[in-house]
Amino acid sequence: MNTNDYLTFARELADAAGRAAMPYFRTGTPVDNKDPAAFDPVTAADKAAEQAMRALIRARWPEHGIVGEEEGVHQGSSPYHWVLDPIDGTRAFICGLPLWGTLIALNDGTRPIVGAMYQPFTGEFYAGTPDGAWLNGAPLRTRACPGLHAARLMTITPDIFRVPAQRAAYDALAAEAQLVRFGADCYAYCMLAAGHVDVVIEAGMQPFDIQALIPIIEGAGGVVTSWDGGDAQHGGAVVACGDPVLHARLVERLQHAA
Repeated sequence: MNTNDYLTFARELADAAGRAAMPYFRTGTPVDNKDPAAFDPVTAADKAAEQAMRALIRARWPEHGIVGEEEGVHQGSSPYHWVLDPIDGTRAFICGLPLWGTLIALNDGTRPIVGAMYQPFTGEFYAGTPDGAWLNGAPLRTRACPGLHAARLMTITPDIFRVPAQRAAYDALAAEAQLVRFGADCYAYCMLAAGHVDVVIEAGMQPFDIQALIPIIEGAGGVVTSWDGGDAQHGGAVVACGDPVLHARLVERLQHAA
């Protein structure tokens, strides 16, 4: 089985998730809170979308494992496992904003080899493999950026940098950037892959938040690592950049706070 076959199946998963989630979008669907100490929203759309994808995976590849945000880990007999975030950006979803998407990754046991982000409201399907990255079949390329002074930088919110050293490191970079925007969740990474954004800096990421986005960014020519330059697939503090040279400079400045 090659990555193109798995990517075709990822599109089937995305379509199933979209069919499950869209009936709830902009309908005032009830919201539950998964974290009484804060606000971690979940809706019936999140649950229905993940259940739809899990059913397809179990039917097609019962030996594959599954890691999902809403239903946890299913250990398969194969090292291959699917990493699912049915709605990345639930806060945007409940606010009626289209800055959310379904994240789907296939990990071969060492790294994510297929990644997809699907936004069913806009009909955008971002995909990446070792062979490249695409938006609805059209190739994606990141853009060159001569330095932070010319960079468009995004993060979900500065509030995610709860460690003082991380907040200070982020603030210093944001102060130098040409433009800073907030609140796009997975969409920010796809805009980076498409050459519209230069840098995404975040912390507190989970594997299901980032694994699908790694093949998309790397397939488009960008780089995504942990703040110390290591493997980003396990989450934590993550920095993505469309320009590899600028990425290396950012890691030099962030690694002390990783």
